[in-house]
Amino acid sequence: MPTYEYECSACGKTFEVFQKMSDDPLKTCICCKKKTVRRKIGTGAGIIFKGSGFYCTDYRKESYKSAQKADIPAPKSETSDSSKPAKTETSKTTK
Repeated sequence: MPTYEYECSACGKTFEVFQKMSDDPLKTCICCKKKTVRRKIGTGAGIIFKGSGFYCTDYRKESYKSAQKADIPAPKSETSDSSKPAKTETSKTTK
């Protein structure tokens, strides 16, 4: 449920209320009980993750994850002969 922020024009108090998106806005102040409350425009309709343990990649779709894996280049093998310069052997003859 989103958090909505309200402000009372009579007493000046600002408060937050958890409400469903389908609920009607409050009309009565929870502090002074007057009908002078208005809902403020802000971040109230969004989901806010508070606390530790939430990462932006936690809820990625599987199609995104598989596309990301396809973009990573394969590691080069170190035993490849074509990547190393050819060594030349010289032999010394002793008499």
